[in-house]
Amino acid sequence: MKYIYWGLICFFCSSMSSFSQKRARDYGLKIGVLKTGTHNAITDVKGVRVGHTTVVSGDSIRTGVTAILPFEGNIFQNKVPAAIHIGNGFGKLMGISQVQELGNIETPIVLTNTLSVPTAADALIDYTIAQKGNEALRSVNPIVGETNDGFLNDIAGRHVTKKHVLDALKNAKTGAIEEGNVGAGTGTVCFGFKGGIGTASRVLPKKSGGYTLGVLVQTNFGGVLQIDGVPVGVELNQYFLNNQLNDPADGSCMIIVITDAPITSRNLERLAKRAMLGIGKTGGIASNGSGDYVIALSTAESLRVAHDTKEKLQINEELRNDEMSPLFLAAIEATEEAVINSLFVAKSTKGKHGSINALPIEKTLELLRKYQKIK
Repeated sequence: MKYIYWGLICFFCSSMSSFSQKRARDYGLKIGVLKTGTHNAITDVKGVRVGHTTVVSGDSIRTGVTAILPFEGNIFQNKVPAAIHIGNGFGKLMGISQVQELGNIETPIVLTNTLSVPTAADALIDYTIAQKGNEALRSVNPIVGETNDGFLNDIAGRHVTKKHVLDALKNAKTGAIEEGNVGAGTGTVCFGFKGGIGTASRVLPKKSGGYTLGVLVQTNFGGVLQIDGVPVGVELNQYFLNNQLNDPADGSCMIIVITDAPITSRNLERLAKRAMLGIGKTGGIASNGSGDYVIALSTAESLRVAHDTKEKLQINEELRNDEMSPLFLAAIEATEEAVINSLFVAKSTKGKHGSINALPIEKTLELLRKYQKIK
């Protein structure tokens, strides 16, 4: 089968994204009170890279892969503090138990569709073994998250290959990130509109440490859409339990939270929980059939754990509990805005079982003006 397959092309699209896609802030909408980073993206956290592989073919294949790398180097040899929070466990997150047990991750994070998790995990193992110094390893814990793109995509055909995953890892870059119908967000649906990949970031004031926090989401969930408090879903007559619709609000959302603040797994878990508040602010309800997971990690070099020693690479104090609140706010704001960005950028799509329309931007802007959120 011949795919329209964007591996290297996605890097070009990503580098041009600030010119080719309009996000919420481009229309004057400012969510929250904290400042954004340079790109308002998860890659504003120094060293973080994101890569996409988008797989499209005919009228029934709409899927892909998104890879998130916390730093450039051998993650297995320098494990990163991490935690996972389960908002609702109807999902197939690979590698969760070891992260919960040991408090770190040792591979990049890969997002894809539900039935491609095993393929992505296999590719991550190949990727890890191929790195210098890992040749003799006997165990690796691949981290793979998913949402179900089975409405637009021929999900049972399992069209994601190991090469797609490896290409996403290979082509991961810093800087602006392509959003919407790309990578793991190619076939997703959010609040009954076309969802996809979204990202945002926040930078704390210097008095709060000046740390950067970024979020990337793969949106495929439902509820009653709100944008900065505006009841957009109700106003557009597109919402869960609307008698005119048959929308179960199921689907899933993967949320990746990365910060350069020195936080170990205990406080990273607390941070991850706050991201679900950001989902709530968009109107998400974590429905019965929605796998909603938050993976939070810190890139602080002082807290990385070398594979061949039980000691930290350096000695450095982690943030105290009472220093966490500014980061909690950052996670909430960035998650909320990342979801909204995924909707603003996504385009209407036809797939295996029908068509999904994008959020009607002009009508949405009229509502935002009506509620005095933009001018």
